[in-house]
Amino acid sequence: MVRDKLSSEYTIDDNGMLRYRNRICVPNNSDLKNEVLSEAHSSMYSIHPDLKRIDIEFAVGDRVLLKVSPWKKVLRFSRKGKLSPRFIGPYEVIERIGLVAYRLALPPELEKIHNVFHVSMLRRYISDPSHVITHSEIELQPDMTYSEEPVRILARQV
Repeated sequence: MVRDKLSSEYTIDDNGMLRYRNRICVPNNSDLKNEVLSEAHSSMYSIHPDLKRIDIEFAVGDRVLLKVSPWKKVLRFSRKGKLSPRFIGPYEVIERIGLVAYRLALPPELEKIHNVFHVSMLRRYISDPSHVITHSEIELQPDMTYSEEPVRILARQV
């Protein structure tokens, strides 16, 4: 019964090809399989959607963030564990090297790292004035204390 059901799902099409349901069956011959695959992949009709990539380009002088991964026992970027940063920077692009690599101006504390990075490791830095924190001078008393002054009242309770 099961064999009859399987045999009914195999058909031979108009071109003489054996098909299982709607798929082409190829004998277990590695040369034949390679030939079929190479022909299918080199055809004008083959489509590979993999990922939609956008060509990213930076100009000399642009500011970029650098994607980092936590390197155990080698170099930590200020924090470890769940709070470790994914991007550090911003750093300035000094030079474009080839089509997909850029040289960055890194600070002295990152001198152990090679300063040329692939474009996939970089993200454009968009400056936002609201991210800049203004600081004010704190006047210290001779006994190393200072007076606190509230900037604004955030909440009030009665």
